[in-house]
Amino acid sequence: MSANSSKQCFHCTLPVPVDEEVVAFIKGEQREFCCNGCKSVCEAIYAAGLDGFYQRMGDGTALAPPPELPKQLALYDLDEVQEEFVDSLGETRDIHLLVEGIHCAACVWLIEHSLLNMAGVTQARVNLSGRRLHVSWDNSRLKLSDIIRRLGQIGYGAVPYDPDAAEDRLKRENQHLLYRMGFAGFTMMNLLWISIALYSGADKGEFRTLFQWVGFFLATPTLIYSGYPFFKGAWSGLRNLHLGMDVPIAIGASITYLYSIYVMLSGTTTGEVYYDTVVNFIFVILVGRYLEAISKRQAVASTQRLLDLQPRVATRLSAEGEKVVPIRSIKPGDRVLVRPGERIPVDGVILEGQSAVDEAMLTGESVPVTKTTGMTVSAGTINGHGALQVEVTGLLKDSALGRIIRLVEEAQASKAPIQCMADRIVPWFVAITIGLATATFFWWLETDFETALMAATAVLIITCPCAFGLATPMSIAVATGLGARYGILIRNGDVLERFSSINHFVFDKTGTLTEGAMRVTVIQTKNTLWRPGTPADQEVRQLLGQLLAVEQFSEHPVATALVECAESIGLKRQQLQGKAFVNRPGYGVSARVNGADVVIGNPAWLKENGVTGEAKFQELADQLGQLGTGSLHCAVNGLECALVGVEDPLRDDAASLVADLKAAGMELTMLSGDQQRTAEAIAARLGDMDVIAEVLPEQKDQVIASLQKNDHQVAMVGDGVNDAPALVRADVGIALGSGTDVSIASADIVLMSSELKKVRLASGLSRRTLRTIRQNIGISITYNLIMVPLAMSALVTPLVAAISMPISSLLVIGNAARIRTLFRGEQR
Repeated sequence: MSANSSKQCFHCTLPVPVDEEVVAFIKGEQREFCCNGCKSVCEAIYAAGLDGFYQRMGDGTALAPPPELPKQLALYDLDEVQEEFVDSLGETRDIHLLVEGIHCAACVWLIEHSLLNMAGVTQARVNLSGRRLHVSWDNSRLKLSDIIRRLGQIGYGAVPYDPDAAEDRLKRENQHLLYRMGFAGFTMMNLLWISIALYSGADKGEFRTLFQWVGFFLATPTLIYSGYPFFKGAWSGLRNLHLGMDVPIAIGASITYLYSIYVMLSGTTTGEVYYDTVVNFIFVILVGRYLEAISKRQAVASTQRLLDLQPRVATRLSAEGEKVVPIRSIKPGDRVLVRPGERIPVDGVILEGQSAVDEAMLTGESVPVTKTTGMTVSAGTINGHGALQVEVTGLLKDSALGRIIRLVEEAQASKAPIQCMADRIVPWFVAITIGLATATFFWWLETDFETALMAATAVLIITCPCAFGLATPMSIAVATGLGARYGILIRNGDVLERFSSINHFVFDKTGTLTEGAMRVTVIQTKNTLWRPGTPADQEVRQLLGQLLAVEQFSEHPVATALVECAESIGLKRQQLQGKAFVNRPGYGVSARVNGADVVIGNPAWLKENGVTGEAKFQELADQLGQLGTGSLHCAVNGLECALVGVEDPLRDDAASLVADLKAAGMELTMLSGDQQRTAEAIAARLGDMDVIAEVLPEQKDQVIASLQKNDHQVAMVGDGVNDAPALVRADVGIALGSGTDVSIASADIVLMSSELKKVRLASGLSRRTLRTIRQNIGISITYNLIMVPLAMSALVTPLVAAISMPISSLLVIGNAARIRTLFRGEQR
């Protein structure tokens, strides 16, 4: 097959084969194509009214031929296949596709507009750097295979995104970079011998021209093959009116190479060829980029490490017995066997067995948790000494581990405001670089042309926007990955920046500063003062029986404490059942038990139910309140008959956290639904903090808003469920707990364990990250302030410039990696 060099394919610009020319009429004009695939793609683009794609493409831009569509497209429409890649199998679905054939911003425009024109597609966003497409569609109106087929029609092959495949693609890209670097290194070593000969006197003898031509034949393929990434990046940036960091490198290499050709072909004896300089600095810059790529992968590999926590296989139990199967074949409802020492492959409920499970990767707590029948286990945790039979409730994408992975990916892909500023500055940085290089050239031109050329080239190479561009994303990537390892999940980079400016922490009391497990401490009836653990008389037993009847079906922490207290003296549930149950959040409950009206709650609730309080019980309530113990007033048939003291023990590390935050100059406020004196007593035990008591759940949001109006930067710390509105309202919302869907949706930071010290660690991480970002920007600016004047003064050669440039980027990467030392000595 031969190609007709005078004709180019209208779609991909590749040469049109003479013997296989394909012709079509596009808008009345005859166009030639290299194959039927390009013809079909072009016709589809014009038929959809998207011919603006060709105006957005740069002249001469070579597209790849249309990739082949995946075979058996209809399989992608099956729910059994989609559930591996789709978050929810409802009518509206979301999926990430890995797209082959994306080259530039014009491709992004074409894909997004083409899909959005399809009935049923509600969202289409392309990530150019990751070659990923996020698409949302109405599955009742459109099939996934139709979307993939549409992409194929306009010239792009797509398959569901698989992290393993993405990792393989990244490895291949680094491998190609290594090949280019190796080729440049080989030619550099050979050119060194040529350079030695020329510098030793051969440049004045009969072999001058021979050595120059040898240098040309070594440098040319190196510039084309090894330098291709720089020229590609520069052209892509210029075509899209964006000055990237490849532009000055490409200009410097091209000018030096073209000047060497001029000297060689003109035969002048006043100039020198610099083929060795071209090859040397391409090799050195490639070495720097390869080291950067390796360092980046090590810094942001947290997502892959999390993925590696889930086993690839599981032992499924069925009527036929045990069978080891791929984890992707496991379905919810299956039963799996987890042997001692194995990682648990799924989220599930224990059907048989007992063991201690290491949940450090989720909670950060190093002490194994005892698990028995009926308790839940999570994917990625490590089984201890016992064998467990587990019923599957969630696979990776639906598991706690899957939620962590999604949160880390979102955080690493996000941009903090300071990074957005850096992104805006980089193009101006490059423009200034080119301007300085031009000024340097004309400044030295009056002295010596070669000096002017080398000084200008050194300026182009030595200025390094790379370090400036990496300053923020590397720090955020390291910080979010480190946080995930210690059970601190950060939603995005913006949170780290906002958290570093927080000056006021607001804590929900119950379940945050306290353990969230209420217990009865004392019961005062008309004739008896009783404490748990001592024999109960008939009066106390009768009261607890009535309280049990009212509270046995409630999940409120106080109700649980009353039920446990009743059961501790031998009373059984459902012996008595309350009727006409009424619940008033923040006040109390009432019900009818065996014909008696029972009211339990605060004095306001008793008054609302027509009960007159007795001084005896109020005096005891005041005494308990001074100790930080809450009180429940109990009335039967309109008469107050008892007072129950209940308390929620403070967490062991609550007082130390309060002390640490106060030492850091933070203002602290505790929100509580308790009475004022009770809440103040608890605050005193913690080390004094502002108290806002008798707050109903719906009022917490208003408290946060009022603090913000007074110029407070507020971080709200709560349990992530009842406090959801306040968490959303706060400048930074921090949820304690096990990372439920509600907490992840409401909070900016999710602490996977209940350790309050993680609040301090998260605060320290945010401040360290912002400080590191500023240091990195300072490193970049300082480097350029020192090296650019040296290059403009002709004191730095292009080779030294090429060595210096990647060093600044590696310094930034290394400084970002130092964030990992923040938690040194902390237990995970």
